[in-house]
Amino acid sequence: MKLKVVLALLCSAAMWDGAASAQALKLNDKGYFATQGLNVMVFSDYYPDGHQTGVTIVQHGTRVAANGDLRLEASPGQWSPIPAVGERVVDPETQTVTQSLSYPDPSKDRKGFNPIFYPDIQLGYKVRVTPLEGNSFRIQVDLDRPVPPEWVGKVGFNLELFPTDLFGKSFLMDGQSGIFPRQANGPVVRSGGGIVPVPIPIQANGPVPSLNGEPLAAPLATGRKLVVAPEQDLQRLTIESRSGTLELLDGRLNHNNAWFIVRGTIPAGATTNALEWVVTPHVEQGWRYQPVIQVSQVGYAPDQPKRAVIELDPGDRDIKRVRLFRLTDDGRKEIAAGSPERWGEFLRYDYRVFDFSKVRDPGMYVVAYGDQVSSPFKIGSDVYSRHVWQPTLEYFLPIQMCHMRVNEKYRVWHGLDHQDDALMAPTALNHFDGYVQGPATMTRYKPGDVVPGLNAGGWHDAGDFDLRVESQIGTVWLLAKMVEEFGLDYDATTVDQSKKMVEIHAPDGRNDAVQQIEHGLLSVLGGYRALGRLYRGIIAPSLRQYAMLGDAANHTDGVFRKPVEGLGRNNNGDPIKADDRWVFTEDNPDRELYVAAGLAAAARVMKATNPKLAAEALAASQAVAKAALPKAKSVANKAFVLSELIQSTGNQAYVVQLLGMEKDILAHVEDAAWRLAPALPLINDAGFKLRLADAVSAYQATVKESARTDSPYGVPYKPDIWGAGWTIQERGVRQYFFAKGWPQATDPESWLNALNFVLGVHPGENTSSFASGVGAKSATVAYGTNRAEWSYIPGGVISGTALIRPDLPELKIWPYFWQQTEYVMGGGETNYMFLALAADRRFGREQAR
Repeated sequence: MKLKVVLALLCSAAMWDGAASAQALKLNDKGYFATQGLNVMVFSDYYPDGHQTGVTIVQHGTRVAANGDLRLEASPGQWSPIPAVGERVVDPETQTVTQSLSYPDPSKDRKGFNPIFYPDIQLGYKVRVTPLEGNSFRIQVDLDRPVPPEWVGKVGFNLELFPTDLFGKSFLMDGQSGIFPRQANGPVVRSGGGIVPVPIPIQANGPVPSLNGEPLAAPLATGRKLVVAPEQDLQRLTIESRSGTLELLDGRLNHNNAWFIVRGTIPAGATTNALEWVVTPHVEQGWRYQPVIQVSQVGYAPDQPKRAVIELDPGDRDIKRVRLFRLTDDGRKEIAAGSPERWGEFLRYDYRVFDFSKVRDPGMYVVAYGDQVSSPFKIGSDVYSRHVWQPTLEYFLPIQMCHMRVNEKYRVWHGLDHQDDALMAPTALNHFDGYVQGPATMTRYKPGDVVPGLNAGGWHDAGDFDLRVESQIGTVWLLAKMVEEFGLDYDATTVDQSKKMVEIHAPDGRNDAVQQIEHGLLSVLGGYRALGRLYRGIIAPSLRQYAMLGDAANHTDGVFRKPVEGLGRNNNGDPIKADDRWVFTEDNPDRELYVAAGLAAAARVMKATNPKLAAEALAASQAVAKAALPKAKSVANKAFVLSELIQSTGNQAYVVQLLGMEKDILAHVEDAAWRLAPALPLINDAGFKLRLADAVSAYQATVKESARTDSPYGVPYKPDIWGAGWTIQERGVRQYFFAKGWPQATDPESWLNALNFVLGVHPGENTSSFASGVGAKSATVAYGTNRAEWSYIPGGVISGTALIRPDLPELKIWPYFWQQTEYVMGGGETNYMFLALAADRRFGREQAR
């Protein structure tokens, strides 16, 4: 993307102070329009699939509208055509932002991670946004050429309104009125007009049958002027068309994850100023962002550092004292108070920190700042001993188990599923979700052949039922390390592999963690036995099937068979043979080493309870490592597998190989060294260990500086598309192992801060724990397999607070934001569990003893 920004001397503080003027909205030094209580971003972000780009409106600190752009459908979906993004011009002199775009996007057309299939249309255009008087701004669209005649009435400008905050609110449009409904309702019409006379067949290659002509909800209203939420001053928004009729649509009828849509079509023959809207969000005079108190939703051990982070409007000069209250039989009792220390500016807010580490007395507490009061939290040596990591092991991991029926007393989380796994995927296939099959299967199986042994083990990852080999082995490895590091031995669940049955909260006398490790190995080793190599992953053959919500038992028909014709075509246009999932293979030595490392760790843990499976895991690990090590490029994964094999075998040949990598390891100390920490006692080379310790010390100095300067949270908050929670947790686990191997160089807060971040000490007004069902307030609407019910899975860990570029941290209550509330396997949940167990060992009950 080419970015041309004409910079002028702008005072960002004045943008926040919002002094009254004829034109309140002005460009700030971050390239978007701002006044106190209102921001308008114009293609500052880049993720239309996630409702996160185009013209975006942030009203009173909340993103209320986004994805303002020209689209080829009235109600687009996740795999709908999106434009290629060209030059963006930010011009302070004319107070205009102009974005050039075009259809199709060659980089996404039938290629890439999630290929998109574009229709035959060539269309270039510009979206131009300019402030008007007060809080109004104008959106204009200029086309390079008129819309082709066959596309007239189909190409239009869409502005999407975030649904959750509008449920139960009203709208007005040219004498029409209504309530924004909680669920999408009919009547159902065909795109382009007219009531649908007969059912439209749903093809197998996607959630909707075609680009146009799909069933839609009839417009909620049509007219020239729309008023959104007229009864709510903080939400009132007016959109007036000066170029044609507006339609207010409910996009959720044809796509569950869609928003309310305001749409205006492009008229025939139009080019310059083909569309013009004036948008006026209401802004409360003198509005300021309310202070947010960020503390752990669980609490703190007596000996651990304790800091509350206070997030403030940067224009707030009325700094108040922070008070810490203990909750007693008679209510709140003040224990400590003081002025919060200023940390500085971060993103769009000002931050202050209140340190209450000296408070050690057990009990329940709250922090207050002005009129704001935090959720209650605990101080005690047993703070991590119950209700913190246990939900992940008791609920999330069992519920995600594939090829099983999962019961919880009266509830069935899902029925026996995927007993028809799996068929060998077609060759030369660029599938979706990053799955690519090469020109050959690299096995004795031909495309469409049944691959036996794949209908056992594994976990669904996590809202879409696929099994990626790295997520399977990543879960296995982390569980194995928890058993080794912390002696994890916990029994609350029955796992019966012979009956393919799981009973939650029915102990069976076996360590649940070991049973989960075994379950992961059944999938990874099952594939290795059948294929003679590792699988890449197992995934649904069609988008229609992939997008299914609900019980995993309904994902396929359960009939284990040879392929049959007649079920449509996949999104590459190839005939779909059956609904059985496909297994993919790949030539990826780096990933193979990662899997081999996990197999070696699992072998050590499984030896006592299932020696046969342990021996198979170790043999597979050694065979895979032998074949992949000469071809792999990843220094981190080479060090990883050698470290685990050294621990599993004690074979000095692996030590020699590792020592031969010294130069590379020292050059990649951040990624490679922490993996060696558990194996250090088995490496008898004092010189190597001394040089490695020096390199680690130098790296940890940068970590300490980063903790001081990167963010108020002691961790680097740098999300890309997904919220940064998973990345921060993974970094926390790395820091734990750095502390294990090099305690003098590593600050334990470097991993403890990661846990606090997940548990509520993170940016934005939503201070929920990312771990569902954990803490006083947590993410209880999440992107899991039960997201359509606006529900959650206890112990799942969401991706967390995302960044709406350039500077808005956001965690909305909305079940379809995978980039904010998705669960995943292979680290999202087990990294968190590991850190909670580590905190209990370091600061909790073990320390108290």
